[in-house]
Amino acid sequence: MTSRPEHGRTATDDQGTAHRLGAVRRVVSLVPSLTEAVAATAPDLLVGATDWCSHPADLDVTRIGGTKNPDTALIAALRPDLVLANEEENRAPDLAALRAAGLAVWVTEIRTLDQALASLERLLVLGCGLPSPEWLADARAAWEGVAAGTVRRAVVPIWRRPWMVLGRDTFAGDLLHRLGVDHVYADHPERYPAIPLDRLTTAGADLVVLPDEPYRFTATDGPDAFPDLPAALVSGRHLTWYGPSLTEAPAVLAEQLTLTVQGREELRDQP
Repeated sequence: MTSRPEHGRTATDDQGTAHRLGAVRRVVSLVPSLTEAVAATAPDLLVGATDWCSHPADLDVTRIGGTKNPDTALIAALRPDLVLANEEENRAPDLAALRAAGLAVWVTEIRTLDQALASLERLLVLGCGLPSPEWLADARAAWEGVAAGTVRRAVVPIWRRPWMVLGRDTFAGDLLHRLGVDHVYADHPERYPAIPLDRLTTAGADLVVLPDEPYRFTATDGPDAFPDLPAALVSGRHLTWYGPSLTEAPAVLAEQLTLTVQGREELRDQP
């Protein structure tokens, strides 16, 4: 069992909120990627997680609802020492209700890979009082070894009906950039703008990148809307989650971007 501090200490989350914490033995996570991060580091800490927390597959904790509609009364009843949240994935009124119940709510704020690695270190070491995990060092090493090849321009939808795409300052956009894929709407004023399909198909992209979450794009649902573009179907978990999946993400995404695009180009070039 990892030794954890028993006495009061102050730790500050990504938003600059200082938390007075003792030994953290009970954690509720409202963010799937943070659930996986804690489970891979100190699984005995987790007592609650959302219905969307799918990794690890054998996670056996109390389910507290969705990321956007958590059961705040149930969370309070679990008596967590720390509740983990994200400024983008979770709603401010829910976090306010948890704070009003006297709970410490640790909020992450992540727009880039570097922020993600620093945030995970801060949360696990300063927030939870754990040693820095080996998988986090492996994630840093995996991304330090990335050398992007030819730069391609992509449209990256995240939703359909209406069509929504990656815009400015997104974690997924930063990962793609490191892999040699710049998305067309990186300078859009909104982070996830809704763009009509006729504008997406004429935006000057070299390819369309279709993740399987939050919308589950598949070979038969997504590429059909972009008949003149090669389509890369990629793992949403490896593109949008910050946690242990980052160790695999460079290799997984690079293969999906390369092989899928080549396959589509070969089909298009056949007589």
